[in-house]
Amino acid sequence: MQNNTRNFFDKIISRTKIYLVIILILLITICIQDTKWIIPSIILYVLVVIYATFADNKRKNELSESLQDLTITVDSAAKTSLINSPFPLVILETTGKVIWRSSKFVSEFANIDIQNYLTELLYDIKQEIENKKDSKDNNDKSVIINQVEIGNRIYKIFGRFVNSKKSNNSKYTIILYFIDETESIKLQKEYTDSKSCVEIIMIDNYEENMQLIDSEEKPQITAEIDKCIFDWTNETNGVLIKSDRDRYIYIFEQRYLEQLKNDKFSILDKIKDIKNKANVQFTLSIAVSNEGATDKEKYKSAQTAMDVILGRGGDQAVIRENEIYKFFGGRAQEVEKRTKVKARVVAHALENLIKESNKVMIMGHSNPDIDAMGSAMGIYRLVKELGKNAYIITSNETNTLQSFKESLLKDPEYEDILITKEVAEENIDETTLLVVVDTNKVNYVEAPEILTKTDKIVVIDHHRRSADYIENATLTFQEVYASSAAELVTEILQYVSIKINLKTIEAESLYAGIMMDTKNFTFKTGVRTFEAAAYLRKCGVDIIRVKKWFQSDLASFNKIAEIVKKAEIVNDSIAIASYNRKTKDASLICAKAADELLTISNITASFVLGNIGDKICISGRSIGDINVQIILEKLGGGGHITLAGAQLEGLTMEEAKQELIIRINEYFTEIE
Repeated sequence: MQNNTRNFFDKIISRTKIYLVIILILLITICIQDTKWIIPSIILYVLVVIYATFADNKRKNELSESLQDLTITVDSAAKTSLINSPFPLVILETTGKVIWRSSKFVSEFANIDIQNYLTELLYDIKQEIENKKDSKDNNDKSVIINQVEIGNRIYKIFGRFVNSKKSNNSKYTIILYFIDETESIKLQKEYTDSKSCVEIIMIDNYEENMQLIDSEEKPQITAEIDKCIFDWTNETNGVLIKSDRDRYIYIFEQRYLEQLKNDKFSILDKIKDIKNKANVQFTLSIAVSNEGATDKEKYKSAQTAMDVILGRGGDQAVIRENEIYKFFGGRAQEVEKRTKVKARVVAHALENLIKESNKVMIMGHSNPDIDAMGSAMGIYRLVKELGKNAYIITSNETNTLQSFKESLLKDPEYEDILITKEVAEENIDETTLLVVVDTNKVNYVEAPEILTKTDKIVVIDHHRRSADYIENATLTFQEVYASSAAELVTEILQYVSIKINLKTIEAESLYAGIMMDTKNFTFKTGVRTFEAAAYLRKCGVDIIRVKKWFQSDLASFNKIAEIVKKAEIVNDSIAIASYNRKTKDASLICAKAADELLTISNITASFVLGNIGDKICISGRSIGDINVQIILEKLGGGGHITLAGAQLEGLTMEEAKQELIIRINEYFTEIE
């Protein structure tokens, strides 16, 4: 508008000049014709110039007044809009001084001490201003978006800030709009709460337990189980369907999910209280999921979660939410199964997979122990007996298997079967069968990157299934009742269609794996454990040579004794010790020290922390009263009730120790 006005003034001035020039020419012409008109012409021309100047100045003043009136009118309209804004609006400075409030702001917060809220809000806004000072996005620098609960209402706050004084960059003027989103948030919450969750309930070992119960008692036991489950599900107002003798499908609204978490699935304990003459204890496995757009997708997600639960031994519950597993229960010892059907089926399937493959690669967990290596040796012999080439992926940096490797490499056959992960990555292809033993965790295998190189993967493991298990396995043989992976491999060797001629060192490595995980057949041994050991003894195991593999030198024994000496007792019966020296065999020293601590009376569980370089390792052991697997699972680890481990990154030894103590306290709080 100012440019247009300036052009208008220029036009007026230009036009007046033209007129004055024309008048001047006419007067000069007249004066030339008659000289007596010279003086009158000069007087007349001066008067015309004076008038033209006066007239132009008057027009300018009139136009300026018109523009000023227009500006005032616009400002008044803007002020009227602000004053009568439908949203509460306030203008204030970062010092806390309120410059102006809208009438809606005054009425909206009439019964609330809004100044306290503004003070807290200003603190957050100041932080946001500081963060945006150096922002390269100019559009984002002055925008404020926040959410705050005032009284019983929730407001989304939108506003802008500007420097109130050029000389003081720390002082800003802020205009804030308060938009009430209470109803929309309530609607969103109601929509979320009304979504369905799918739950699968399974009775563990139903068939085996029912075989031990008298026929006349079976209907009564079944009715009691049904009543217990129906009564528990009635608390969350869902729909329960019994889809099989040992399986239930339950659908309920998501609003009750938090109630289930707080309840900690009390049904797991209630079901165990059902009495029967055979003294058989029933347990449940429960999987809940709210992931998926449809109930069908949620059911599939719950089914995946159920596979995880069954892989962990049952007698527990899991909630899968936002791709995160939260476990409940699982504190009872696993019950050994009484049928070997699955071992026979797996043996037959594994045999076919080996025959269909070009070559086979075998790997255990990182920093492998004798159980992982023994299991790998057993699978190696099976592959060789089927006429295929096999290789074992292992690291040369570990000292835990030094004695065994020295014995192994005395036989020329094994010179080329131990390969590094770099060599394996270069030679693996889609036709290669990858057998993973003694672990089911993606990030715990010797070479995680190899898992993506082939679609043919077999997992043989005895640990409880973790949340980050290998999902794309073609065949999984995971039995948590087993003492060791070596026991499972030994069973497979007995049930394949061909006769397996184990070499002595292969049989001894399998036997050593069982010995190590059972602590010389003391912990977690069942009938099938001794059957597997008996089979290996027939293959020519030299127990004396096996024992030599477990012997420690005097220096290592002194380290263990030093660790045990400095152990601390927490929660009356849990020993915690640390091994601060940074050595390659720290994990082995920690494991042996944890075992040694359990030999002390009144110690029910032990944890030993060690420094393995860029990580802190933790070895956990228990006699069965305390579930060390649940405690270390909270730290990203896993294992069994009596034996578990974990590795922590980015923490010092003391920080890791304090984190462990926190998790131990959480464990006891949850079981109260």
